[in-house]
Amino acid sequence: MASRKRSERVVATVATGVAELVPDPDHHTAFTLLLDGAPQSHVDLADPTYLLFEYVRRMAAAIDLIGPPGQPLRALHLGGGAMTLPRYLAATRPGSAQRVVEIDGELVELVRRSLPLPARASIKVRVGDAREAVSGMRESSYDLVVLDVFAGARTPAHLASVEFMSAIARVLAPGGWLIANIADGPPLRYAKAQVATIRTALPSACLVADSSVLRGRRFGNLVVLAGRTPPPVDGLVRRAAGDWFPGRVETDLDRFTSGFAPVTDTVAVASPPPPEGLFGNRQ
Repeated sequence: MASRKRSERVVATVATGVAELVPDPDHHTAFTLLLDGAPQSHVDLADPTYLLFEYVRRMAAAIDLIGPPGQPLRALHLGGGAMTLPRYLAATRPGSAQRVVEIDGELVELVRRSLPLPARASIKVRVGDAREAVSGMRESSYDLVVLDVFAGARTPAHLASVEFMSAIARVLAPGGWLIANIADGPPLRYAKAQVATIRTALPSACLVADSSVLRGRRFGNLVVLAGRTPPPVDGLVRRAAGDWFPGRVETDLDRFTSGFAPVTDTVAVASPPPPEGLFGNRQ
């Protein structure tokens, strides 16, 4: 709740590990959610448009640009955490109908209790597996799908295949968009295969990331915006360049994925683990 004291740290065992809600020393109404020591979400209850993590700001920039400002969207969030982007979307596009799918019911209850969702936001949370949930959804029922699922610090293999991307494409409206968070490091084999995989179902795409991540020099997050029509590249370039930590937009995805085939269920693997000690400065 917005009045929660800054010194109040919450630690709880949930289905997927040990969850911690750590107060932000610089924003007295903000908290970081850690799962087994890995940062999952950052939420400012008083200002849901304040986004601490740079990859989340890049995802939010894409959300801002896929439709006229303030226009409500039908949004599906695969992966909940502390529900940073659902809160952002509710604040920037009031009236948006949103569904969140999160596999950890105990985590959902912890977040509901300690970091309540906005009372007037239309955010429905379903506890379950993301792939199973998508398989039962209606065709063309969403304008936006946000894919940001991590078990610990890795994306599960069954959410990294052509078959799953085809299922996502099925529930997207013809003009709808997928925004996916991919975590990878040098030499970006996983990310390149994932971009090739996404493009089998949603061919018009671009990448946004830190230049050193895109060049395969360090581990980090790459944000994919993919649909069936050209992405808003000019706007993304401006937003990425003007960020606290400037990023770069990659549009030549044929070159980026050269030599990497799309991944099917039979060969899909989980995303690589982050380097040991990567999150030490965030705990």
